[in-house]
Amino acid sequence: MSSAEANGVAGGIHRFVVFGDICGSGTLGMAEKELHRAAMYAAFDEAYGSVGVEPGTFHQEDRGDGILAALRPDVPPTLMVGRWIDTLYESLRAHNTGRSRRLRLRIGMNAGLVAQDGRGLVGRAVDLAARLCDSAPAKRIMAESQEVDLLVVVSDWLYGNVVAEGGRYVEPAHYRPARIRSKETDETAYRRVEALDTALERTRPTLDTASTGTPS
Repeated sequence: MSSAEANGVAGGIHRFVVFGDICGSGTLGMAEKELHRAAMYAAFDEAYGSVGVEPGTFHQEDRGDGILAALRPDVPPTLMVGRWIDTLYESLRAHNTGRSRRLRLRIGMNAGLVAQDGRGLVGRAVDLAARLCDSAPAKRIMAESQEVDLLVVVSDWLYGNVVAEGGRYVEPAHYRPARIRSKETDETAYRRVEALDTALERTRPTLDTASTGTPS
């Protein structure tokens, strides 16, 4: 990969984008915030390690109570929607065992052209990943389903071109359609939940209710 491509110039390069956010961080005290942030980073690091993505080989930005990342173009997206998600959830389960205040995450995933301008990441792929993660329907399901520790929302493009094809650790049948409306975004996405009791997936409310905004 050339230096120009690495810097994401000339219109950007196609990259896999992950936007993660800690649920309910505004209700945490400083000590709990620090604990949750450390656990979030540890879970992400373990997930990246499970798919062979080494530290320093991808762009990652701290978002206070969240993380924004864009991976190298050569990272297979099937690994990210498969083993990466499974490992992230297992790390959350290990951390949350016996804790009264569990670390719960919303994750938005997308892929597309991304540029890096020296200050951060730029591109619609980034904007959409953030809006999938922060959408009102995603926040609502985490608020209403306290047994859910991990919610993953993938874009329509990512679902149709990667998830729907299946593969090892990839479970297309575990995803449900979700209509996302926020600012100029109006499209169908697909969500997957990881909960303490996966049987609840059959009765859990869907995310297909239209939303025109994002609650705080």
